[in-house]
Amino acid sequence: MTRANENGLRRIVEDGDTAFGVLDGLYSPALVELYGEFSFDFVWLDLEHAGPSVYDAPTLEHLLRAADATDTELLVRLPSPDPAMVRKVLDAGVRTAFVSRVETAEEARRVVEAARFTYDGGPGQRGMAAPRARRWGHVEDYPTVEDRETLLGVTVESLRAVEHLDDILAVPELGFVFVGPLDLSVSTGHPGQVDHPDVEAAVETVRDRCLDAGVPVGNLTFGMDDVHRKVEQGYQILNVGSTMAALSETLGGWHERYRDGA
Repeated sequence: MTRANENGLRRIVEDGDTAFGVLDGLYSPALVELYGEFSFDFVWLDLEHAGPSVYDAPTLEHLLRAADATDTELLVRLPSPDPAMVRKVLDAGVRTAFVSRVETAEEARRVVEAARFTYDGGPGQRGMAAPRARRWGHVEDYPTVEDRETLLGVTVESLRAVEHLDDILAVPELGFVFVGPLDLSVSTGHPGQVDHPDVEAAVETVRDRCLDAGVPVGNLTFGMDDVHRKVEQGYQILNVGSTMAALSETLGGWHERYRDGA
């Protein structure tokens, strides 16, 4: 029988360390593999704003194989708190996912419960089958392995979610919270202004309450100084860049620099 590998991202968080990753907006298995070679702990795939359909399992499986090849994890963002959507990506082999647009404890509980075979002292809502996550029936003690290795989080990205945050953080088996500063800037009426005092206050509220509740918290970063700052502030899951930003920085404006003699 096959033994499933452990979730490296979950181990990092459980050990109290910080995991670093990159957002790949091209959804390329080659880039996922490359980022693993660069020793990133995870590659963030955003299935909310772009990318393949959440239900396109074959495409997701190719990306997962690339992650497996270089011992990195996929961090998959799902577009809505839909339990069926959670089960679909986990069955494909995703082990770390977080759900957007969660605003209440009830929504958070539904998606966390959907990721587990046993939950809060009773049965969970994860379906029993023999998908890729089970190595098509060859993983020993599959329910126990999945419940141990799966890490399911939520995004807090609206003022309504901030208002309900204490109840959300009390949901059993909530793996982590990812702060959404860009969407919080929209929710506070300051689109794109992540350094606006209202946005910063909301972000700090989320961070402080997560730390007080003992729930790991993640965020975006904006430069190396910000990376160091957020590690010191207690963040454990940090996105440090993106494929598109890296390409823009190295190749964007190349002709202009050439013409200017730079």
